[in-house]
Amino acid sequence: MPPGGGRGRLKFVKRSSDDPSVTHITERTLRRHDQLGVEGDDETGSGAAARSSIARQCDTGTTLTELLVTVVIMGIVIVPVMNAVIGAVRASSSNRGLAQVETALNNAADKINRAPKSCDYSSYAKNAALLQGWSADDAWVSHRRFQPGPTPSASGTWVDGACQGSQPDDLLVQMVEVTVRNPETGAQRTIQVVKSDV
Repeated sequence: MPPGGGRGRLKFVKRSSDDPSVTHITERTLRRHDQLGVEGDDETGSGAAARSSIARQCDTGTTLTELLVTVVIMGIVIVPVMNAVIGAVRASSSNRGLAQVETALNNAADKINRAPKSCDYSSYAKNAALLQGWSADDAWVSHRRFQPGPTPSASGTWVDGACQGSQPDDLLVQMVEVTVRNPETGAQRTIQVVKSDV
């Protein structure tokens, strides 16, 4: 310690690049370091210890208001983004479910078109559902047949049942309506297949 019991003054020296023997002492820097109580010597004129001490004194942290404002701003930005992501996931899942239903419907319709004339086509629809890994109850069929009018000029109607008796008639026109439901997504679609010998 220097005489007088006071704190020692720091001597910060800056050397000139032209003449290394000439030194400059900045009084302002010395006074500031005396106020801060920084000790040490540094050739650059601004010591690392002084910088870290000043930084510690200036860093007072964040207030509760700043923290709440930050959380609110993040919420305003993140909520719409998350809603968009969730909507995209739901749409993707729904589209995948519909694609599976349409695959099962197309399989059933193709099999029914190629099948020989019959009075019951429900086994083809149930097999199409089983191929998707679903229960046979997730596909069902309704059968209708065309009943011609009493005269050639009169219009006919569609009546329930694939056949009038136990065997299909000649010149029979049938409409098979196949419905398939995806048990995972609940998506459901229906397709109509018309079989005719006419």
